Amino acid sequence: MSESKLDLLQGTLDLMVLQTLATLGSQHGYGIARRIEQVSGDEVLLNQGTIYASLVRLQQRGWISAAWGTSDNNRKAKYYSITKGGRKQLAKDAAYWHRLASVMGRVLAMPMEEEL
Repeated sequence: MSESKLDLLQGTLDLMVLQTLATLGSQHGYGIARRIEQVSGDEVLLNQGTIYASLVRLQQRGWISAAWGTSDNNRKAKYYSITKGGRKQLAKDAAYWHRLASVMGRVLAMPMEEEL
């Protein structure tokens, strides 16, 4: 694999968005995207279409809600918040990813044949 930005696996962005909202509270789409980029050490870059597709998907599933508000620069912006159902889904998905990361860590730690 190259040293370029990371490609996200299916479903990981939704989990990142839910975690960001659970941690920071209500945020607008741009703020969510910038926070994910910041926390990733700029390993993940999100364009506007990518983040908003995730927000629409999460809202349709009832895992986030949205309300209009005013941003820091005095512009109208849609603010997203995690719902009770979103928190349940976050807990479920986080447990899955922790389990998967643990398994991958064990598999990747296997000694190479020539090391045996």
